[in-house]
Amino acid sequence: MKISARNQLKGTIVDVVKGATTSHIRIDIGGGVIVTSAITNEAVDELNLAKGKAAIAVIKASDVMVGTE
Repeated sequence: MKISARNQLKGTIVDVVKGATTSHIRIDIGGGVIVTSAITNEAVDELNLAKGKAAIAVIKASDVMVGTE
């Protein structure tokens, strides 16, 4: 599948926590970095997402905020 988003982070699913309607998917992208995504339970089931499977976090945003300390 081809998509227009260029920010694609490959990794491994380390946790899937299902709620009433939404799941939180945690993806280890290496270097001690974990990316978390909130998606529907239906999407989790359709994509057959599970701990230990390879996944790609696709980030598409119209705005990116940057801050400093």
